[in-house]
Amino acid sequence: MPKDNGKPHKQPGAAVSEAAILSKALPYMQRYDSATVVVKYGGHAMGDPELSTSFARDIVLLKQSGVNPVVVHGGGPQIGAVLDKLGIRSEFKGGLRVTDQDTMDVVEMVLAGSINKQIVAAINKQGGKAVGISGKDANLMTVRKLEKQLAGPDSNLMKVVDLGFVGEPTKVDPHIIEVMIASDLIPVIAPLGVSREGLTYNINADTFAGELAAKMLAKRLLLLTDVEGVLDKKGKLIEQLTIEQARALIEDGTIKGGMIPKIDSCICVVQNGVEAVVIINGLKPHAVLLELFTEHGAGTLLGSARDD
Repeated sequence: MPKDNGKPHKQPGAAVSEAAILSKALPYMQRYDSATVVVKYGGHAMGDPELSTSFARDIVLLKQSGVNPVVVHGGGPQIGAVLDKLGIRSEFKGGLRVTDQDTMDVVEMVLAGSINKQIVAAINKQGGKAVGISGKDANLMTVRKLEKQLAGPDSNLMKVVDLGFVGEPTKVDPHIIEVMIASDLIPVIAPLGVSREGLTYNINADTFAGELAAKMLAKRLLLLTDVEGVLDKKGKLIEQLTIEQARALIEDGTIKGGMIPKIDSCICVVQNGVEAVVIINGLKPHAVLLELFTEHGAGTLLGSARDD
């Protein structure tokens, strides 16, 4: 009579299939052993309880597999919801939220407070040891006020617009992250920074994650979004791109709209030393594991090929 080990009984064929899947993942686990992987977590997946649990479990599995995951999260929709409740009107210029002092107070409260701690709690519930910080802690991310030039509404003349407390990184000091990784902790980081004058600034989460990944020479930067990745003109996913191919697709109009600045940012990150950046649909369950631990990946990779 078989022993009852507390696990649900399965048909032998199903068990063998699961074992085969795990066996196939071994070479990829070895590839990323002790490697740093920065994961930018955002989009609507953050608001889905089931996907949030799945993401947290996958991050813990990465850590248990010898990978060093570093999570950077966004929170635009959640910030917008709180601002609406408080009656604070949001204004956007060039796709960026104009952030006055009242808005900045809410941004910090939501990003470094509720959202950050929800992600930390979700990871810890799955058996991880996550710790939530922001770019202000230990001067992780020093910034300056972002100067953005936009064309005027009635002409093509470019002029500088004041976005308030929106910053761009000037210096990254990853010491606190390195200490946490060495202590078997999982960093969860809100994209805030501090200026030399001690002022708090909001930073685009993609930008924050890219700057951190480059400074740490991460093996991968994963950008979780609400889209499959880069699509060709027929709407089919492009699985891999070199920098030259990406620039050509921008030139011929295949890559357009909001994907252009994202790809430009990815190119910059790869040029600064990150092996590859991958744009992934975070609405797909286990997207992070599919990208790192399977042959075909889960999105559009820019940089060194998956099979290199």
